[in-house]
Amino acid sequence: MLTGFQVVFLGGDARQLEVIDKFAEMDATITIVGFDKLNNSWAEVSQQPLSLDLLANADALVLPVVGCDDTGLIQAIYSSQSLVLLEDHIAALPQHCVIYTGMAKSYLRKLCAKHQIKLVELLERDDVAIYNSIPTAEGALMMAIQNTDITIHGSTCAVLGIGRTGFTMAKTLQGLGADVRVGIRRDEHIARAVQMGWKPFLIRDLGLHVTDVDLLFNTIPTMIVTAQIISKMPNRAVIIDLASAPGGIDFRFAEKRGIKALLAPGLPGIVAPKTAGRIIANCLTQLILDEIELGGIESELAR
Repeated sequence: MLTGFQVVFLGGDARQLEVIDKFAEMDATITIVGFDKLNNSWAEVSQQPLSLDLLANADALVLPVVGCDDTGLIQAIYSSQSLVLLEDHIAALPQHCVIYTGMAKSYLRKLCAKHQIKLVELLERDDVAIYNSIPTAEGALMMAIQNTDITIHGSTCAVLGIGRTGFTMAKTLQGLGADVRVGIRRDEHIARAVQMGWKPFLIRDLGLHVTDVDLLFNTIPTMIVTAQIISKMPNRAVIIDLASAPGGIDFRFAEKRGIKALLAPGLPGIVAPKTAGRIIANCLTQLILDEIELGGIESELAR
């Protein structure tokens, strides 16, 4: 249980509601900021405006999955006003406080480093990323079905990258009967791809393997599907970019060629916010419990 643990939630989407639910179940002391559009259905949850006094008593500050942008603006879809995290807010946090988010931009990283506040990016963890890859793959399939006039079964699909998301994507396509090719950047991944029954090729040879693809899924967050590559693809092809924004696709040239190219950031929060929220909630509460067990914040809970 997290009795006595003071956590502040700053903005978020439907996923954050699941995280708040989990902390409420564990008896944490919860304050939410940026949820004024919602009827507060949690009897034990306090809703307050953002203030330095509020943050000064926090054991943990939980930001949305996308954290904040490089001006400090926080995604808060349930707030009637803009929510901005400033340096004064970070400076007000006690030294033992930990900031949790899905991913952080340089703005937040620099402020945390300057004020020696621990920052944890949950999507950098293998467990969260692997669990998250499941709704990501399902969302990508939904987009593929909506934007093609063929079945996944029997189609020719290319997946670029077999990291945490790419592996799940390739396996899911294979399960539906697609002919799956995987683009890899390291020679040692060839054996894994072959063992899985996929057809591997090196990314440097990408142009040789897209001339007949129906669907291409990119998970590599660098410009990889260039105009030169797109020029070799058939007009019927659909490209779905699952990499972090701005993605790895030349969208301008794809549109010029008449090839449908879709950027698909944040699919877990769109297609399965409840599941995605539970993934974050379970990981986050376990991290905090582990920290308490190790004694990192035990004295603060006892105050």
